[in-house]
Amino acid sequence: MAADSVAFSRRMRTDSAGESERSGGFVVPGGHGGSGDTWRRHIVSQLKNRDRNQSDSFQDLIRFYSRLLDKSSLTNGILSCSVRRPCSDSSPVSSLLNQNDHLKKTTGELAFQVLELQQQIKIKLRVLDEQDSSLLAERRRLAGAFDVRQDLQERVVQVQEENGALKMEYDSLLERQRGAETRLREEKVREGNLVEDMIHLKRQAAACMNNRNERRSRAREANLQKELQSAARSKVAIDSSFSAPTSRSTSPKNEIQDESTERRHTRLFRSASATSPRILTSFRELFNRKRRGHSVCSLEEDLKSPVGICLSARVPARALHVLEAHEQGINTVRFSSSSDLLATGGTDRVIKLWEVRAGSLTHRATLDGSTEGITCVEFDSAGSRILAASYDKSALLWRLDESVPKLTLTGHSRKVTAARFSTLLHQVVTGSADRTIRLWDLHRAACVQVVEVASYCSDLVCSENCIISGHYDCKIRVWDSRAVSCVQELPAQGKVTSLDLSSDHRQLLSCCRDDCLQLVDLRRWSNDRTCFRAEGFKCGSDSTKAVISPDGCFLAAGSADGTVYIWNVATGNLETRLPDKHSSSISAVSWSLSGEYFVSVDKSRRAVLWSDI
Repeated sequence: MAADSVAFSRRMRTDSAGESERSGGFVVPGGHGGSGDTWRRHIVSQLKNRDRNQSDSFQDLIRFYSRLLDKSSLTNGILSCSVRRPCSDSSPVSSLLNQNDHLKKTTGELAFQVLELQQQIKIKLRVLDEQDSSLLAERRRLAGAFDVRQDLQERVVQVQEENGALKMEYDSLLERQRGAETRLREEKVREGNLVEDMIHLKRQAAACMNNRNERRSRAREANLQKELQSAARSKVAIDSSFSAPTSRSTSPKNEIQDESTERRHTRLFRSASATSPRILTSFRELFNRKRRGHSVCSLEEDLKSPVGICLSARVPARALHVLEAHEQGINTVRFSSSSDLLATGGTDRVIKLWEVRAGSLTHRATLDGSTEGITCVEFDSAGSRILAASYDKSALLWRLDESVPKLTLTGHSRKVTAARFSTLLHQVVTGSADRTIRLWDLHRAACVQVVEVASYCSDLVCSENCIISGHYDCKIRVWDSRAVSCVQELPAQGKVTSLDLSSDHRQLLSCCRDDCLQLVDLRRWSNDRTCFRAEGFKCGSDSTKAVISPDGCFLAAGSADGTVYIWNVATGNLETRLPDKHSSSISAVSWSLSGEYFVSVDKSRRAVLWSDI
């Protein structure tokens, strides 16, 4: 702009000088030469001042404007007009005025454009400020991301180091495990070899024992044969004076003589006849002796006389008494050892005692104290105490002459499904749904042993030095109560709902959810099993109780349709069915030890007393 202004002033001075020359040094008419120079200088000075002010304020704008002016046709027109200006038609003053007007007009347009450009510049500046602030925020975010990235990289390095350490530890543990597995396999192989060797040695010992027993039996039999032959060859004189006295009023001296004479005659006849009682007993002991294998029952139990007084159990045929025994369903029933007292327990949380008289049940007492339903009841051998298991995770002990429990045994975490008196009078065994079997000392009212089981315990029975439990995993387990260890597992046909032992503790009855009763011979190594089924029989619940008759000849269980089924053990067939007295599923049955009465109870509060008369 400054260069353009200088060029413009030079043109102005040149034009004025030319005009002076052409005019011959005369001043423009109507004006003075000094005044003409003054206003020209004044205009030039104003232009210079404006040019200076504008150039100082708008250097960039002036530069762009100068470029625009160079390219503008207006500038070309102005230059062309100034070059071709006629000397005669116009005066310098008018030319300058026209130029001044044109410049003013052009300057106004340019000023407007300058304002627009200033507005655009302001807008761009604001946008630039916003972009700068955004860029600053992004830089800050980037710096934070770099910090996080650095932390993550450090964390990755740390995790890699930890993973390396864990990998090394895992490798060492894997090596140890492989070594342990190798040793375990070796120990199993060694165990198998030891078991085989032990079985072989046992068989050899058993064979030696059998040979020794056979030799002894043969020697004993030969001696008996010799005695029989010598007795048969000998002559015996019988005197009638040694006959038995006809009257019981005999003097003591005569009694002694008669007794000695009787002993002498007995000895003579024992030698003379093979049908004498002593010889028959000897033969019976000789030929009935059996070799024993490994069985659940001990030798003492086999030699022990059967418990109970029943010679022949009666098969029930007629209902003698039907009554609503409880306010809610009945879960369990049991006769006492004397057979004249009956206990029932139900979901109404009480135990009721009934006297059995002349074919009817008479209420005697009610035992309460449980906070939930009763699952199992049992009398002790003396018939003076009663034990019960409850849904309230406890077992309770009553005396028959007291209505409140004497002891409450707590410790199970779930319902107690079975409670039995042990062979020791001061011990009790309980089984629970918490998969444990507990042995309790009644003197201390404390648990002395806990056995962890792999499955829900539904019922248990006790024998000499062993506990037999039934479980939901279709297994019957035999436990040694002295060593607290499982010595045998017997398979069942389904989930076991109840167990019952015969009076001589030689046979075990189990009731299963597959509608089958299974009788196991505990004396044999193979534990021979016999299954009993019947058309229409269905096990009604997970706690259905089945029993063996006191003489061991019959089995009884209640069905889901309210019918009692009784099987004959000898034939394996169904002996009888007792329908029409129960309207719902039968939960439990019980046989009196005298064999005279039979009781069944159901889920609808009904108890039925049966007999064969």
